[in-house]
Amino acid sequence: MNHETAQNSRKRLTADCSKCFGLCCTALNMIVSSDFPINKAAGTPCDHLQSNYACRIHRNLREKGFKGCTVYDCLGAGQFVSQITFKGQNWRDHPKLGTIMFQVFPVMEQIHEMIAYTVEALSYDLPHALTDKLSSQLKKLRDITKCEAEYLLSLDLVKLRAPLNELLTKISASVRANYIEKLPTPKSYEEYDHGGSDWIGKQLSGKDLRAFHFRGAYLIAADLRRADLRAVDFIGADLRDADLSGANLMTSMFLTQMQINSAKGNVKTILPFYIQRPLHWSH
Repeated sequence: MNHETAQNSRKRLTADCSKCFGLCCTALNMIVSSDFPINKAAGTPCDHLQSNYACRIHRNLREKGFKGCTVYDCLGAGQFVSQITFKGQNWRDHPKLGTIMFQVFPVMEQIHEMIAYTVEALSYDLPHALTDKLSSQLKKLRDITKCEAEYLLSLDLVKLRAPLNELLTKISASVRANYIEKLPTPKSYEEYDHGGSDWIGKQLSGKDLRAFHFRGAYLIAADLRRADLRAVDFIGADLRDADLSGANLMTSMFLTQMQINSAKGNVKTILPFYIQRPLHWSH
């Protein structure tokens, strides 16, 4: 897979609610919080889900207290489960399928996330050995998505994710090391490693954070306005309410739409090629 094909594959991993049977509105639970104004059990349709599987208050979700709905993104797992796994059979017309469909959906979401990381990684300049291993992982994951629902539910997702995690760690180190070497005044490699750090609310406005390792870091409500975040590894980082206004994330690695949706930003925020600017961001 060449870089352009990998980029296009990554761009296509987006939700198309028109082809989904409201799975995120039904399969997942809601808990009263700053994200939701109601409690809703998993497997129970939201009161705002209409008969055509569209949301009755879609244009006013944030005003109605459903902030979590505007943050959520399934990377296309919803329409895949609806149209491919269950061949267009919906849970209203086929109630017996509902329970298993709602269980398969979060599994498929995790597989799509793994595919997203894999195709993104294939868009980078990497040693052939790593590219070959990534290509093998991608084929395996794509083959799994085509399996029957019962098989999908039998998967050990931790075991499935382990070899990919190892690959992504090596790829992050390789890409960031190459980037660091080209910086005019590089720091020692250890100074870039902040994986798992607690930087909640940290003031980082205007900082040069290029090639930092933020894997699994807590950046909740961090002030990252105008920060240079190119070549930063964000896999698993918590960006809830982090302010990315004017920040440069053009070549940031392993960001998801959900991470960006949970953060703050504006029209001056520079995003990676596969990320859409959230509609609720300021102008």
